[in-house]
Amino acid sequence: MSNTLYLFYTGHVVLDKENDKDDAQLQTQCVAISEDGISFKKLENNPIINIDSFPEDLNILKEHFRDPKVWKYNDMYYKVVGAQTTEKTGQALIYKSKDLLNWEFVNVMAMSTEEENLGFMWECPNFAEIDNHEVLILSPQGVEPEGNKFLNLHQSGYFLGKMDYNTGIFERENDFEMLDYGFDFYAPQIMQDEKNNRCLMIGWLAMWESEMPEQEEGWAGMMSIPRVLEVKNNKVYSLPIPELKKLRKNNVNYDVNLVQNCILEGINGDCYELNTVFDLTKANGFNLKLRVSENEETVISYDKNSKIFKLNRDKSGKGVTGEREAKVNLQDEKIYLQIFSDYSSLEIFINGGEYVISSRIYPMQEATGIVFEPIGEIKAKIDFYKI
Repeated sequence: MSNTLYLFYTGHVVLDKENDKDDAQLQTQCVAISEDGISFKKLENNPIINIDSFPEDLNILKEHFRDPKVWKYNDMYYKVVGAQTTEKTGQALIYKSKDLLNWEFVNVMAMSTEEENLGFMWECPNFAEIDNHEVLILSPQGVEPEGNKFLNLHQSGYFLGKMDYNTGIFERENDFEMLDYGFDFYAPQIMQDEKNNRCLMIGWLAMWESEMPEQEEGWAGMMSIPRVLEVKNNKVYSLPIPELKKLRKNNVNYDVNLVQNCILEGINGDCYELNTVFDLTKANGFNLKLRVSENEETVISYDKNSKIFKLNRDKSGKGVTGEREAKVNLQDEKIYLQIFSDYSSLEIFINGGEYVISSRIYPMQEATGIVFEPIGEIKAKIDFYKI
């Protein structure tokens, strides 16, 4: 078995080709295997999990039963699958197997209730072990906005908790928390890096049912940079994987006092890593404008009084406009930023990954400027790399 690669996927069948409504569709769990990692063969006895695998009283919709995630615990394999009930609530169902082919339904691993604001469908469930903590990662569809939180059409986040393998129930220990506060981050997948004892995550930098200008060119989004997950103070932190340092070149650094709007020589471009430490002891905040041209700019800002960190893409080129924000506490009057810019993306890590704000942006090629705008006097340490 060690030389065989098992690829688990959701089979999607249209039962009535003249009716494209959800109730004319069927989703099941299937597997394909490979001995070389290149050629895959679907098993003849697919699907390996059908809708008759769970009790009828669970009221699972046959058309919303998808996104398997498999892991091993002791000598048993476990699989969690996202589902939706007839009551329009989300669930994560768990199965077990000794051979990866024959699966037994165990329980509803976790569920939402009609009273909770946790959406109508739980997509892409992932079970993760992070720093001796157990975490259930979800992408719930249909979470309603709460003030300036949950503004995207769908969300990605997590619960800390404890998995009881005897009952198959994951006991939640906290409210649902987002993994990324930006416009574009969905369906993250995790993997356990056993060699280095790390939990790694890669997300999809796009959002279902939102405007995606890249589709005009035949593209379907992009992936985030790999992130290392850590748990600190009962909160999941996301940090850029350290191996990204291998991409760095042409370092430019400054140790300066910013007292007025300025452009720093050598700090500009479209593909870069920008690391800053802003001491706001004598300042009320800042604006940092990225991908700037005569008519375009993407603005990140921080207000010291409200503690609100914002990303504004009203002038970021094509795509949707608007703002996303997070409430961020300073660390000894300082804020730490690690920003990765690609041709059409920004991934902003705040205070060592306590918060992350990611977004697609679509400016013109000439939008390469970076402008620092202090609100007061800022003592700044700046490290810039082309990548």
